[in-house]
Amino acid sequence: MSETEQKRIKASEMDPKFKYEIAKMHGGEKLMRCFQCGTCTSDCPIARFSETYRPRQIIRMAQLGLKERVLSSDTLWLCAACFTCTDRCPQDVEVASVIRVLRNLAAEKGYIPQVFKEQGSSILETGYAYKIPELRIKKRESLGLPPLPRGNPESIRKTLREVGFIKFIEKKGE
Repeated sequence: MSETEQKRIKASEMDPKFKYEIAKMHGGEKLMRCFQCGTCTSDCPIARFSETYRPRQIIRMAQLGLKERVLSSDTLWLCAACFTCTDRCPQDVEVASVIRVLRNLAAEKGYIPQVFKEQGSSILETGYAYKIPELRIKKRESLGLPPLPRGNPESIRKTLREVGFIKFIEKKGE
């Protein structure tokens, strides 16, 4: 299948109710205000360095009801949540908030990039986003630096369980 054929939108892909579903969620209320001027993308620091990340395109996919396409997109997860897009939008669309809503929906459907699942698992296991290599711990000791503070994975696990997030991380083998 050519790249052009992959990008072609089929009517069967469109869910006309999707934009209303998003607009009912906190942060997604202003989705329909976007008229695709491109200010969000032109000012986005991530879009400057990525050939694939375009906030405008994500918003348009949501407006068109391309639910599966937008929720399964890896580019959805590139947003740095710096809110530059929101600050500069002439229509007052809260682009970063809409992207957050879309990420939450993606997570509920199981579309979480592996790197974030691994990071979540590390937080549950150690209390840190990344496992600190033993070599780095020894290097700190050899330099006379104090030991790193201990993480509190029990407290984190409890919090993540209470907010319902832990179920996305604990699914092993996905």
